[in-house]
Amino acid sequence: MTEKMATASLTKLVRCVILDLDGTLLNTDGIVGNVLKVQLSRYGKQWDGREAHKILGKTPFEAAAAVVEDYQLPCSTIEFISQISPLFSDQWCNIKALPGANRLLKHLKNHGVPMALASNSPKESIEAKISYHDGWKSSFSVIIGGDEVRTGKPSPDMFLEAAERLSMEPSSCLVIEDSLPGVTAGKAAEMQVVAVPSLPKQSHLYTAADEVINSLLDLRPEKWGLPPFEDWVDGTLPLDPWYIGGPVIKGFGRGSKVLGIPTANLSTKGYSDLLAEHPSGVYFGWAGLSSRGVFKMVMSIGWNPYFDNKEKTIEPWILYKFDEDFYGEELRLIIVGYIRPEANFPSLESLIAKIHEDGEIAEKALELPLYSSYKNDPYLRSS
Repeated sequence: MTEKMATASLTKLVRCVILDLDGTLLNTDGIVGNVLKVQLSRYGKQWDGREAHKILGKTPFEAAAAVVEDYQLPCSTIEFISQISPLFSDQWCNIKALPGANRLLKHLKNHGVPMALASNSPKESIEAKISYHDGWKSSFSVIIGGDEVRTGKPSPDMFLEAAERLSMEPSSCLVIEDSLPGVTAGKAAEMQVVAVPSLPKQSHLYTAADEVINSLLDLRPEKWGLPPFEDWVDGTLPLDPWYIGGPVIKGFGRGSKVLGIPTANLSTKGYSDLLAEHPSGVYFGWAGLSSRGVFKMVMSIGWNPYFDNKEKTIEPWILYKFDEDFYGEELRLIIVGYIRPEANFPSLESLIAKIHEDGEIAEKALELPLYSSYKNDPYLRSS
């Protein structure tokens, strides 16, 4: 915990939470990309996501105007909105909750913490999106759309209105946001702000936030005077299991040579959606090798800041000493828990020490019945 955070946890206790929706609770980035890809192709243009930062956190009109201008489309912003709105409406039912979103809402609701939802999207659109997620609507005492205030984010209007409707002082509110306009709005409202950047490798831009976290899995409510989560087990967070597999490929050549830790790398081809769905960080679970058996494993997903990867990778470390390489063999993984967000390190030695610490945490946790039962999952033994 930084000195700034230590101070915040002592002096800036909050009584309610105001949450953004798109990119904070819902994984809308992929839907936005898909819709823009389809519509821009009708104009002979190609959306490749490079302009995503220009529309993040903006009102629908501002976002549409940015796309029309950047791509020099032969239509007005209003016309473009009318073209893409039906496409978006058809996709609301497919939007998944971001990791940790359901856990957070359930936790705050169970502890009687008042919550508001404040989004630049129109109120009707917000209610349509959350209608596909059980218990969400009843979790919020207040829901405010961008069409209910004079000016959307980065103006503080929306957050101040939320505080008023909750009968709370702005200084008693904690805002959770994924975008820079949202963070700006929260600070302008004189609230505490936790940023969960939805665009990769952008956290350094969020200097105005009181705290920047990698994902909602990393939120520690007790830092803000709210009830702590009670689901951590021996330094690990149980997850709904997820599955991934493929032949072992050659990685960067640094696992054994640089780190002294041989990783069994998997190709990310075909797993782009899954990689986008799960935050970067350190996970653990079970690894099945088609001809060798089932083993404990710990793995990183992400960009490995120390090495500054250009692409998001999957790098499992099987916690067993093998006598030879097994490139090309089929590897099946079941990920059952989470340890920590990925982080940068001041030295190679500190990185290696942390990796070994992760390994020890995983090794011990996987002995618990909570996790050990997955060792017998048939998926690990199929080829």
